[in-house]
Amino acid sequence: MELAYYSDYAVRLVNSEEPVRGTDSLTSVEAVRELFGPNRSAARRATEADVTRFRSVRARLRAVFEAADRGEETLAVDLLNSLLLEFPVSPQISGHDHRDEDGRPLWHLHLADHPSNATAGYAAIAAMGLAFHLTEYGVDRLGLCQAAPCRNAYLDTSTNRSRRYCSDRCATRANVAAYRARKRLEADRSGRTGRAADSAQRSSASGERRPARRGR
Repeated sequence: MELAYYSDYAVRLVNSEEPVRGTDSLTSVEAVRELFGPNRSAARRATEADVTRFRSVRARLRAVFEAADRGEETLAVDLLNSLLLEFPVSPQISGHDHRDEDGRPLWHLHLADHPSNATAGYAAIAAMGLAFHLTEYGVDRLGLCQAAPCRNAYLDTSTNRSRRYCSDRCATRANVAAYRARKRLEADRSGRTGRAADSAQRSSASGERRPARRGR
């Protein structure tokens, strides 16, 4: 399993809440377990107490994305470092679940966590994965969706650092909104131009009808 994979843990947790919309899907043990994805053995450790603990870690991870989105690189790094210190992991070489065509292990780094609870395990791999992405690609690759009211987190992997939205759906919605805004502006400008022309025409016509003054 590549280290980059673990960065998705952070995104999944952060996006379990949409603060602007007032929605939060992290309301039960089952919701916590679903965040682990295929890692069912780790998910089984989750208890009711992890719901509150996961929300706390989520707030701290969102703060990292918010700082990065504002261009506050040092703050983003400091916030992430605090998570790495609190939730450490042990990198290990693994190959038991990846084989080449000849049956030989495909060695890769695996993050082994030694958690006291499910939250600690999840937070450790999420923070490490996010740290890998940040150091490998740059702080500006951590973003928050620009399609209001969505503020979902995303990891920019585009070649030209151009990503601004968390999904194609939000990108389409933002483009449609921008198009409609341009059309309204054009219509407003056209209306003002038309009204100005009508006013000028009425003034000209009034001047032509006004009789000349007679000399005394």
